[in-house]
Amino acid sequence: MALIQITNLQKVFRTELVETVALNNVSLTVEKGEFVAIMGPSGCGKSTLLNILGLLDTPTSGEYLLDGVDVSQCSESERTDIRKGTLGFVFQAFNLIEDLNVEENIELPLLYMGLPKAERQRRIQDAMERMNIGHRAKHFPAQLSGGQQQRVAIARAVVCQPSLILADEPTGNLDSKNGHEVMELLSELHKEGTTIVMVTHSQKDATYADRIVNLFDGQVVEKVEL
Repeated sequence: MALIQITNLQKVFRTELVETVALNNVSLTVEKGEFVAIMGPSGCGKSTLLNILGLLDTPTSGEYLLDGVDVSQCSESERTDIRKGTLGFVFQAFNLIEDLNVEENIELPLLYMGLPKAERQRRIQDAMERMNIGHRAKHFPAQLSGGQQQRVAIARAVVCQPSLILADEPTGNLDSKNGHEVMELLSELHKEGTTIVMVTHSQKDATYADRIVNLFDGQVVEKVEL
């Protein structure tokens, strides 16, 4: 069954002088448990598509069904409610809060979900152990390497047990060793049934996916099964 189904999706950015078509009638289906890599040159619409999939932005037109529910024109409050516990995000820049330690960064999405403290602590410990960062629980982001920060970011993404993880260039700021470890972690999550959609420039990272969707000038130009 499809977790993501988008049909004729269009996103147009307008100013007084310029109209830019970021996505031009994109249609795409992602099945539950699938790992899809989205590739293409800079400016082709990859991040715009990921933002719409993550309910961080709305399309200008078209349909977006998330687990069978049309979310294409939801209000901001409705999108926020759907994101809680459903979506996990992993960003190139990690997006950790500098004033919070590892535990506190991982706890954030659980606070938004309103879970009781005991359940939050159990999930945090499980996520830290899984990502092998339990020994860094009281450290702050500035005290961590890039690879460790991305592990914290992945722990934060999975702690709410999402059905879908959206990853935007997850190895972009990492050296090859740490990048490989991060991709292995995402691969493990995929094997356990998590659906993953990843934007990447890396052909090597894309080989972890079940298939590659290539974008060019806001359109899907090719779908490659791996």
